Amino acid sequence: MLRYLPFLLILALTIYAFIDCLNTPEEEVKHLPKVVWVIIILLFSIVGPVVWLFAGRKRSAAGGGFGGGRARRTQWVAPDDNPEFLKSLRDEQAEKDREQEKDGDRDRDRDKDKD
Repeated sequence: MLRYLPFLLILALTIYAFIDCLNTPEEEVKHLPKVVWVIIILLFSIVGPVVWLFAGRKRSAAGGGFGGGRARRTQWVAPDDNPEFLKSLRDEQAEKDREQEKDGDRDRDRDKDKD
């Protein structure tokens, strides 16, 4: 089993670099187009992934914590904490209230006309 370990490590490194390259936005890829990096990673099994990890993408300054040097692309915000979502809910509710007021005014006008 131990003799297969180097092959498994190389395979794992290649798969990791391949997926990382595919998930990296085009504007963060350095030196070569993304398609060329994918070809390099797949053709040169040891050198390609290592070169990609060290030179293929932009690195952000190391931040604290476990995240390391990779910047977060977007941060998910829960709907009840998202101000844009809350504003859209308020706008929808205000629109519904306005429509109900109009319907209520029409009903009152009809009732007055009947009397």
